[in-house]
Amino acid sequence: MTMVLAAFSTQQKLGVVIGAVLVLGWLGYLITHLMKAGAPPGSEIELAPNRKPYFDDDKLETKKLDSALGVALLLTAFSAVGLPAYWVMEAGRQTNAIKGFDNRAVKRGHSLFQPTDSPEHGAHFGCATCHGADGGGGVTKYVITDFLGRTEQVTWAAPAVNTVAYRYSTEQIRSILVFGRAGTPMPAWGIKGGGPMNDQQIEDLVQYMQTPVEDHGLKISLEGAKAQARQNAEGEARKMGKLDANGQPVVDGESLFNGNCARCHTRGFSFDRPEVAGGGRYGPSLRGGATVRQFPDVQEMTEFIKESAQYGEPYGEGGIGHDAGGGMPYFGQVLSDEDIVAIIAYERSL
Repeated sequence: MTMVLAAFSTQQKLGVVIGAVLVLGWLGYLITHLMKAGAPPGSEIELAPNRKPYFDDDKLETKKLDSALGVALLLTAFSAVGLPAYWVMEAGRQTNAIKGFDNRAVKRGHSLFQPTDSPEHGAHFGCATCHGADGGGGVTKYVITDFLGRTEQVTWAAPAVNTVAYRYSTEQIRSILVFGRAGTPMPAWGIKGGGPMNDQQIEDLVQYMQTPVEDHGLKISLEGAKAQARQNAEGEARKMGKLDANGQPVVDGESLFNGNCARCHTRGFSFDRPEVAGGGRYGPSLRGGATVRQFPDVQEMTEFIKESAQYGEPYGEGGIGHDAGGGMPYFGQVLSDEDIVAIIAYERSL
């Protein structure tokens, strides 16, 4: 019996004990009554409760009545006080229930993000293998195919995802995870996209990516995200030799574009073999006046870069917002207005 109970949880053990007590109690009750000698015929006339004299009116209307009314008053008071007190705490219980649900989702999302060989308990899908343990970015091997059908393995720079919540909506993040990004190492992870993750796992991963680091999630602070975007632009400025007299990088529209936009809009940029700047790859070409034709109004282009476009909504001249593969990110949180103005000036000059 001890070995059997050892395999049960605490709740299951408690249930077994309560069940056993109830069964033994009923058995004891049956045995006790079966062993009693039966009353002789006719004795029910004297023994039956409805044949016995009950309390007289004086006793019923004093002590018995007062006792019953007292119990009723106590129960009424308990209901009057207990029910409101219970509901006063309900809002807090609901809030804590939601918080607990989110915390468990973050914990599962953290597990899903870990490398496949992680010793941690739970399912792992290896996101950290490409994007880094802290989501700050990394590298992975990827096979590209040129226009002649020739293949080549390259080292692809996987983007940082600890800032993705500042650049993509929940729907966009979910779409990228489910359907991946065609022509990149990012595969489709959701079942709808042909991947291995079910809907719950996708939601857990989204929750993990949107939860701040201090709450055990992946998302760094907004200040950290802004600093990361600036560092990307400064790194590109150094590559291009754009330095001031003190050797410090000079950030301009081109370096800002390379640090934040070229991954999608310049073919080969992700594996350090950039072709025509702004010539298009995952995102459309921006050259030959394409941005001017798409956005005759500079202010509309500014708003588009800041906020992107909602699913199915038009933008510019004939553009339609879509979420297939995530669509266009928005940069209004991580880039300053001056940075966006500089990027627009550079793009409109291509």
